[in-house]
Amino acid sequence: MSDGSVDIRHEAQARAYSAPLEGLDPAQPELFAQDAMWPYFERLRREDPVHFTAESAYGPFWSITRYNDIVAVDTDHETFSSADGITLVSLEAKAEAANRPARPSFISMDPPKHDEQRKTVSPVVAPANLHRMAPVIRERAAKILDGLPIGETFDWVDLVSKELTAMTLATLFDFPQEERRRLTHWSDVFTNAPGHGPVTSWEQKRREISECFSVFSELWNARARAEPAFDLISMLAHGDATRDMDEHEFHGNVALLIIGGNDTTRNTISGSLYALNRNPAQYRKLRENPELISSMVSETIRWQTPLAHMARTATRDVEMGGKTIRKGDRVAMWYVSGNRDDSVIADPDSYVIDRPNPRRHLSFGFGVHRCVGNRLAELQLTIIWEEILKRFPVVDVVGEPLRTHSVFVKGYETLPVVIPERAA
Repeated sequence: MSDGSVDIRHEAQARAYSAPLEGLDPAQPELFAQDAMWPYFERLRREDPVHFTAESAYGPFWSITRYNDIVAVDTDHETFSSADGITLVSLEAKAEAANRPARPSFISMDPPKHDEQRKTVSPVVAPANLHRMAPVIRERAAKILDGLPIGETFDWVDLVSKELTAMTLATLFDFPQEERRRLTHWSDVFTNAPGHGPVTSWEQKRREISECFSVFSELWNARARAEPAFDLISMLAHGDATRDMDEHEFHGNVALLIIGGNDTTRNTISGSLYALNRNPAQYRKLRENPELISSMVSETIRWQTPLAHMARTATRDVEMGGKTIRKGDRVAMWYVSGNRDDSVIADPDSYVIDRPNPRRHLSFGFGVHRCVGNRLAELQLTIIWEEILKRFPVVDVVGEPLRTHSVFVKGYETLPVVIPERAA
């Protein structure tokens, strides 16, 4: 597989190091869409790891780019609050949403309310339920893979990554499987700006989000009238801490669960195949040693970093890295940068599937907001690769992916592949 992005990356390297440091802005979705943000973060880690960007499409914000500093912010929810939202939001999006009610979710809350709502839904991803789900996920993975074409180019994102995660998410919601791709579509509508993904305008985005929330309000009403069941909507409708939440708060949690249950796993499934093709010696090592799948999964989650950042708001003046972050300032923890911090992770730009301590990464976050579904993500990735290795001697990536135009979701819109043959 050839890398058609070399010139773009060289240009990004030159721009990142020639620009005045004080004006450096890593929050540029075009850089992420071109996989060209790496030199910006490399320079910030080296020269200004606690960096203030005064002007950007997202307003003023601080960038935290080193591993240990990110952990310090992530684990101090009293100083760095989630209540104002957990992502950088563009000024355009803020203006568009100015006259609409806020839709808070538990990830954008601080304890104790956060803890109460998270506890309500966490049983669905507890070890006992994952054990029950594993055979179902395996059966679905096998069916997906057995239906793939041999010897012709197809889009891995569409036929594999989206399909498996949509099936799993529909199960968690007890949403009709025949309508599962609506969940995938709504996730893309939530996370894309007009002109990208399926979003063509703010009006269309509003309309489709409203449709999504209308569907889930109907599900809430039906589940609230029924006996408690073991799905996310029923849990919220009957939970002591959530059954009295207002509609806007419920909608915020729906958006969180759709995005969290879809984007991260789907983009890591795609990222794993892309990374293995970029690193053929590692792919060969995996085929010869399938017991490395678990380690490969963790290494991919680090290497891919499916959510590039999380944001917080300072609740007080605080010193970090010789700088003063003021009360009210927005702070971006760039997981994508911390996962490439060579002061903590040896040779971090390399993809090494038998790396010592592969679970040492930032991709799931730390502290009270650590990803509630992290074990489910790992389970889906593990199962799909166990089934891939049984069926296909190799899956070849035959072109560069189309990457997501976002500073939050770090993923793939398309990934062209060919499966030359099935295993004997």
